[in-house]
Amino acid sequence: MSWLQSNTPEFNAYIHDLRWAQAFALENRRLLLDAAHDQLIEASGESVRTLDEVNCHHNYTELEEHDGKWLWVTRKGAIRAGVGDRGLIPGAMGQKSFIVRGLGNPLSYASCSHGAGRVLSRTTARKTLSVEDLESQMAGRSWQASDAKSLQDEAPQAYKPIDVVMRDQADLVEIEVELSSIANYKGVERR
Repeated sequence: MSWLQSNTPEFNAYIHDLRWAQAFALENRRLLLDAAHDQLIEASGESVRTLDEVNCHHNYTELEEHDGKWLWVTRKGAIRAGVGDRGLIPGAMGQKSFIVRGLGNPLSYASCSHGAGRVLSRTTARKTLSVEDLESQMAGRSWQASDAKSLQDEAPQAYKPIDVVMRDQADLVEIEVELSSIANYKGVERR
């Protein structure tokens, strides 16, 4: 096992760089949201007001107090779900997504899952799921059907059912809004 001892020059340099990267990611999310908003205005030809905004990140580290101790909490595949914290929990392609409010469960270090989580590795999904399965699951939605072969590993069947995931974390978050998927875009790597 390897680690960096806190309050050493190496640890402090790592935390400095980590915080820079997390600030970069925050700014990137802000710019993406602004660009999406601008595209919505352009597509609709009308002014569109922002009524609500949820900005949460996952796969990050933060210094937090838990049980009277200051700890570095790393959330991998998780988001902060402190009392009142708002978050986004996406399902797989074609599944529902949720806007949630955290309940601050101390047993989870005020965390909840970030999404459905895989039941099939990317390799297994590519080997066992067909393009036809993916096309069937995405019926009625706008998506990159021409890239279906490249998206096989993102098929909904490769992930846990989001309803089960949400039921299993009912002690961590409350659902504010349930969102249905009508359009989906996923960057693809050409193989």
